[in-house]
Amino acid sequence: MAREVIATASAPGVVGPYSQAIKANGLVFVSGQVGLVPGTKEFAGGTVAEQTAQVIKNLQAILEAAGTDLAHVVKTTVYLVDIATFAEMNGVYETFFPSGAPARSTFAVRGLPLNALVEIDAIAVLPE
Repeated sequence: MAREVIATASAPGVVGPYSQAIKANGLVFVSGQVGLVPGTKEFAGGTVAEQTAQVIKNLQAILEAAGTDLAHVVKTTVYLVDIATFAEMNGVYETFFPSGAPARSTFAVRGLPLNALVEIDAIAVLPE
């Protein structure tokens, strides 16, 4: 099995012993992303909507570094600090996945790294 570590400066760097993504056997596994603006330690904003948009832009940058894109995402997992913000997150999410959205799970969690409001990870296929 070929395994390749994916890293790009176009998304926030890692803050622990993990990779932004791993490419293996035609799939890309993207680690959970929060709404940090690349090159800074600042969140894109203080709302779930603002952070969700940045999270998905970060996912997109990592996917592009791996040779794929959002259109090839097959599964996401969304983590929300407050499940009451589900509709706010979902409204932004659907603008990035307007049709044929990937399979998805959403969980309410007690807390996220750096006090983020939302985190999303993704699995994508590589284009043929």
